[in-house]
Amino acid sequence: MATATRSAESKTEVKATRTGNVRNSAWRGTALVVVLRIAVIALTLVLWQVMSGPVLPEYAVSKPTDVSHALWKLLGSSTGWTDIKTTAFEIVAGFGIGVAIGTVMGLVLGSVPLAGRVFEPLIAAVNGIPKIALAPLFLLFFGIGPMSKITIAATGVAFVVFYNVYLGLRLRERELVEIVQVMGGRRHHVLSYVTLPTLAAPFFAALKTGGPLAILGVIGGEFIASTDGIGHELFTAATNLDAPTEFAGLIILVVMTLILNGILSGLDTLALKRLGLGDRRSKGRGN
Repeated sequence: MATATRSAESKTEVKATRTGNVRNSAWRGTALVVVLRIAVIALTLVLWQVMSGPVLPEYAVSKPTDVSHALWKLLGSSTGWTDIKTTAFEIVAGFGIGVAIGTVMGLVLGSVPLAGRVFEPLIAAVNGIPKIALAPLFLLFFGIGPMSKITIAATGVAFVVFYNVYLGLRLRERELVEIVQVMGGRRHHVLSYVTLPTLAAPFFAALKTGGPLAILGVIGGEFIASTDGIGHELFTAATNLDAPTEFAGLIILVVMTLILNGILSGLDTLALKRLGLGDRRSKGRGN
């Protein structure tokens, strides 16, 4: 009995040691990636600073020191924060409206095969039109205020979400639906055990793809006609040949993109865990 107890304890210690080694290895790998990223960014900034002037025209690429001054000036002014708030509001609103419209369209047309066959070619035709080409039309309808930029962003996001949800429903395994129904499951059981797990991956992939599209639509609309916003600031800087302010605006857009992508990644991970798909994804990455 004592021998069996000691054997069980030794096995537990071995498992704990292995788990600790795996965690330490993962932390070391993450730290290495972070250090390498910082090194690449630092090297890029040094080369940029050194090459600006002797190799590259300074009026076109500026210098990191000048960009940092312009960024500090932009963030230290009320006008700069007004531009940031305006663009952020337009991106969030356009993204949210586009996701809602695309999800509803995908669910309806994916659930009703006849409606899908009727409307899918028409939607594909409209989707073939570049969204920025529709910007002047939206400006005529909604004016140069935020609503026109929100509409442009929502249009681009809606099509991406629609196709992912629509195709996800079409690829749903009919056998699984029939098994749930044979076992006495109702519609909410089919939704919980088949539809949602099937749509989770394509839906969140659509969100991550739609985020940059929303930013692109908003900035494009602000370029065409606006009174404030980051796009308006970029257009003004380009007109005045102000390269430092141009790069400062681009840095703000990069930060916005990273924040949006981080939020969507967090929601993706949380939703997959709630659906019981997190372990499956981690195993797939490990293989």
